[in-house]
Amino acid sequence: MAFLALVGSVSALNYLGNYAVTTSKQKTEEALFNYSTAVLATVVYGLILALVLWIASPWRAQLLALRPPRRWLRALGLAAATLLVAGIAIALIDSFLHGGREQGVVPKHFLHGHAGAYTANWLVVAGVAPFVEETTYRGLGYSLFFARWGVTVAIVATGLLFAASHGLLQAFPELAIFGFALAWLRSRTDSVFPGMLVHSAFNSFALASVFLH
Repeated sequence: MAFLALVGSVSALNYLGNYAVTTSKQKTEEALFNYSTAVLATVVYGLILALVLWIASPWRAQLLALRPPRRWLRALGLAAATLLVAGIAIALIDSFLHGGREQGVVPKHFLHGHAGAYTANWLVVAGVAPFVEETTYRGLGYSLFFARWGVTVAIVATGLLFAASHGLLQAFPELAIFGFALAWLRSRTDSVFPGMLVHSAFNSFALASVFLH
């Protein structure tokens, strides 16, 4: 299946980059203060989205769930509940697994003079990434698994694949929980847009934490 090949390739490359390639911790923490990080990430996400669109053709509209939910007010309420419950669960797990520390993307302190680059990366992390990842996993992936095995398998499978695609070990449980929550939201709203809002808000909260130190 082309979808599994895509996710497998992304996962393998991320695990290779995180554990087989030596990168200084300081360089990783300062990545979001460089414009080059935003440009490279946008290119990578663009390639992934292009492959997703190709795999989904000619049934893109149906498979990707890029459609508004039937009832926006209800969808927003479910999205808020998803963000709250998933956020609490992840925070509790992170207190002893330290998945966020392993990922090491969000800097501990803000580097003055780099507001422009940080803003550019914020747009990618909280805008581009949620759009592409929700379209990939809760759009295409969910639809493919749901069509063959139903809701439960679609939620579990896409959650695990989403977690694996980040190439992290300690953070895997936290990412899987987030993936399960987003897939559940997709199943309740029949749309990827509420999940995009939750994903964007979650990433934004993480990026905003740099200003609390």
